Amino acid sequence: MIQFLGNMEAKADTKGRIFVPAIFRKCLQSEGEEFLVLRKDVFQECLVLYPGSVWEKEVEMLRSRLNKWNREEQQVFRQFVLDAERLEMDANGRVLIPKRYLRMVSIEGDVRFLGVDDTIEIWAKEKLEKPLVDPDEFSSKLQQLMA
Repeated sequence: MIQFLGNMEAKADTKGRIFVPAIFRKCLQSEGEEFLVLRKDVFQECLVLYPGSVWEKEVEMLRSRLNKWNREEQQVFRQFVLDAERLEMDANGRVLIPKRYLRMVSIEGDVRFLGVDDTIEIWAKEKLEKPLVDPDEFSSKLQQLMA
């Protein structure tokens, strides 16, 4: 099972190429992942890189929960896959992120890669300068969840 952990800074060049951190590349290679899928996160203003096998499981799980003969549910599925883009890492370990995705999440240069379970999030660096959740609220929520 693939799992990413870490919080690394990187820089997008003017063409939108970004080096995937070595620790994440090694994890992808050791699992034999051949491609990545990029989409904007459903809830946060960040991009999510799914290893190919993880993306396939996500799509399969979503499809299994939706009725393809229900118009609304079909539109939800369509929107989920419409917002996705297949990416390949080049020989140097870079991915080319289309400019429309960079604009969606206001990335102009400095980014942070965040390992989140079986995906990799890409954030505009300044969006992670402050905590995502107030520290007191975080500890309270965590206590509720784990109690």
